Amino acid sequence: MKKLTILSGAGISAESGIKTFRDGDGLWENHSITDVASPEGWRKDRELVLEFYNQRRRQLHEVEPNDAHKLIAELEKHFEVQIITQNIDDLHERAGSKNIIHLHGELFKSCSCNNKSLIYEQKDDIKIGDKAEDGAQLRPFIVWFGEDVPLMKEATEKAKEADIFLVIGTSLQVYPAAGLIHEIKDECLLIVINPNETGFGYGQRAVLMKETATKGMKLLFDKLVNLA
Repeated sequence: MKKLTILSGAGISAESGIKTFRDGDGLWENHSITDVASPEGWRKDRELVLEFYNQRRRQLHEVEPNDAHKLIAELEKHFEVQIITQNIDDLHERAGSKNIIHLHGELFKSCSCNNKSLIYEQKDDIKIGDKAEDGAQLRPFIVWFGEDVPLMKEATEKAKEADIFLVIGTSLQVYPAAGLIHEIKDECLLIVINPNETGFGYGQRAVLMKETATKGMKLLFDKLVNLA
């Protein structure tokens, strides 16, 4: 069975109604990235950071996987599928996909702010005073800017193994995730679904589909199955 590796980003979740963090003005919900997505922001104002992610978590309860998520899950009948996602939602899981690497963490999990290996399911709000078993304050299980991306090594290995590498819903501007396309084999088929021209250097080797995630997957699905 051929190996299909999929790198997904905010564009696929946006079609389910999840607001993309990064607006055109560089602010996230009127907050700077430093305020809500960095260790510095956490040290400065824990309450602000917790409330920001509490709002994201509440919103996640209200949305559902879209057709792009569902079609990707269907591809497991035809390929050995590995999803590498920059998204912190669980929409791939809810659509039925099994093998998912969350590069930037998971919104429905929390961890100790002193020990990221102490991880908990977190479907409700995190409040000041909510503690991990080591006595430290719980924080969102999110990889913030300036923090290591612990699953990057595993993601890189999966990219290297791919026979087909599909990029969907990401402009390939956030590193180190964006660098994964440079890890694929020379003979690997690279397909990019993104409605906007990213200006990123995939060169001539990429099959570029300037479509939304859902429309792109509907157009691509049968063609991919024929390659299985």
